[in-house]
Amino acid sequence: MTEWLENLTIHPESEARGPTSGDLLSDVLAQIRLTGDQVYSSALPEGAALALEAGAAHVFVVTEGALRLKGDDRAPTVIATGDLVLLPHGPGDLRLMASDGAAAVVACRFWFDPDSLRGMIFALPRYVHITRADGAGWLDGIVHFLMIEAGDVQPGAALMISRLIDLIVIRALRSWVQQGQASGWLGGLADPRIARALKAIHEKPTQRWSIEALAGVAGMSRSSFCERFTALAGRPPLRYHNEWRLALARDLLARRDARVGEIGLSIGYESEAAFSRAYKAHFGHSPRAMRARAG
Repeated sequence: MTEWLENLTIHPESEARGPTSGDLLSDVLAQIRLTGDQVYSSALPEGAALALEAGAAHVFVVTEGALRLKGDDRAPTVIATGDLVLLPHGPGDLRLMASDGAAAVVACRFWFDPDSLRGMIFALPRYVHITRADGAGWLDGIVHFLMIEAGDVQPGAALMISRLIDLIVIRALRSWVQQGQASGWLGGLADPRIARALKAIHEKPTQRWSIEALAGVAGMSRSSFCERFTALAGRPPLRYHNEWRLALARDLLARRDARVGEIGLSIGYESEAAFSRAYKAHFGHSPRAMRARAG
């Protein structure tokens, strides 16, 4: 049954690609699922604020002029033409206003799947800013395609918009990590030692990892490893390992015609009861409820 887990994990082809494995990043980001439902353009006169729905996440690109982002008691950030901003927690008390003249934006509204690894979403910053220079080669093309689909009334347009928003959010997060600006669990992928431990957890989720074993993989002392891992990943190593196993189990429940107990055993739990308790504590519903939803 462990071969099921191997089918869910993309293994790096070579160690030569650097400390942050692109496949490992994809493996983690694949657990963050979202649904996008709206793409629209907005023209703002100078000084006008960009109106964004409070309860939804957004990603937008400035197509003309510039915006000034204020909040967090920090110096305002200038969002120039061609720049992208991701607001994973919604606008909150952040304010975005047209600066030094009129401005125009293309905005996308979306929601994260509540069954995504909630700790991962919680650890995302209030906003991610990708400049036009850093997004060269992909931002212009995606925005152009978004606007085509936004005006398309043919069947399937809603699904296309959702998938494109998914693509632009994941691409923004990947660019952010590659720039070395990431914090939280994404930042852990950019730390060579912690990335080795994350890679081991992801490649061998059914192994009974101990702090000592993971610290050995990272080449660190036990105490230093725990402190560094928790600071970057937002949770202790063994808790991260357990949440990763449960995330894989969720995918197995949705994809495989297997008994709940068998799936629990395949990810390392000794009984169906123990697996069901851990699953419900993490996701808020039982594995059988997940199986029924998937069906």
